[in-house]
Amino acid sequence: MTSQTPAALGYRMPAEWEPHTATWLSWPRREGISFPESFDRVLPALRAMVEALVESEQVCINVCDRAHEAEAQSVLRGLPMERIIFYCVPTNEPWCRDHGPIFLTLDKRWRRTALEPEGSERREGAPAPLAVVDWDYNAWGNKYPPFDLDEVVPTRIAEILKLPVFYPRMILEGGSIDVNGSGALLTTESCLLNNNRNPNLSRDVIEQRLRDYLGVRDVLWLGDGIAGDDTDGHVDDLTRFVSERTVVTVIERNRDDENYEPLQENLARLGEMEIGGRTTDIITLPMPTKIVREGMRLPASYANFYIANTCVLVPRFADPNDEAALSILRDCFPDRRVIGIDCRELIWGLGTFHCLTQQQPAV
Repeated sequence: MTSQTPAALGYRMPAEWEPHTATWLSWPRREGISFPESFDRVLPALRAMVEALVESEQVCINVCDRAHEAEAQSVLRGLPMERIIFYCVPTNEPWCRDHGPIFLTLDKRWRRTALEPEGSERREGAPAPLAVVDWDYNAWGNKYPPFDLDEVVPTRIAEILKLPVFYPRMILEGGSIDVNGSGALLTTESCLLNNNRNPNLSRDVIEQRLRDYLGVRDVLWLGDGIAGDDTDGHVDDLTRFVSERTVVTVIERNRDDENYEPLQENLARLGEMEIGGRTTDIITLPMPTKIVREGMRLPASYANFYIANTCVLVPRFADPNDEAALSILRDCFPDRRVIGIDCRELIWGLGTFHCLTQQQPAV
């Protein structure tokens, strides 16, 4: 692999709303730790997720072996299986957003110089139109060993797809960042600056790695994540780009809730941020009512939605705020079908749709 960085070669991470070739998932294992004593109860939500996605795009599912594939197929029986491809890429847990490949595309200006005049062949030595970044992975600060299978997933998928791979030599999960595809990236101090990730890297070095390996210019820092989030504050439970200069961000109305102050602080930070020299447009999303199970607060958030080609998958929690959140997101995505799916069992695994998915952009 070339010693040049992706940014130097003209690569960038596209926004999630840009066209996809496929959505990647990692099917959960019954013996995994993500859904203690509730594995069967999460299967309806997984089926509903895949049922919505296959109407939008190809779905690629990582499985451990033929038996694991058969288990997944039994759950998905009746869906159009020609839209689903299984790959033997073993994983420890199902959170593909965090252990899966982050795909990069070649900027259009660079693609014109990389392709032959007729646009069908790549010039010899020119960058490939699609590439993978394989960030290091340690299961959210070494919280959930083993993670040896998850750690190598990006390179395994790149080998299957015959794509070049870049290695930043920095721990980063996909849920800890969100990009607008035009040079801006959102993240949190509580996660990326946590000593359990990259204790030997300064903020400046981390920012430069993000610029070099994701093709961004502006790194926008929020503070803390929501209560119950074992990732130390992934941004995909907080604030998401819905267009180049517009974000949706969750707020808590109950002043006595432990999320109230951190979310107000993040809202204040967003109000001071500029994207491309212009003030950020901010749309607020409500938080669902506090969910506690077996004495544990769960990180339920409407911000953990996933944007597919023709639909947006939004978690529901049988909460009075479900409809308000869906209505706000319908306004944000008028050309997509916004689908709410019950995630009361799925959130027991401490994540929902964005945590489970990874988009493969079209080229």
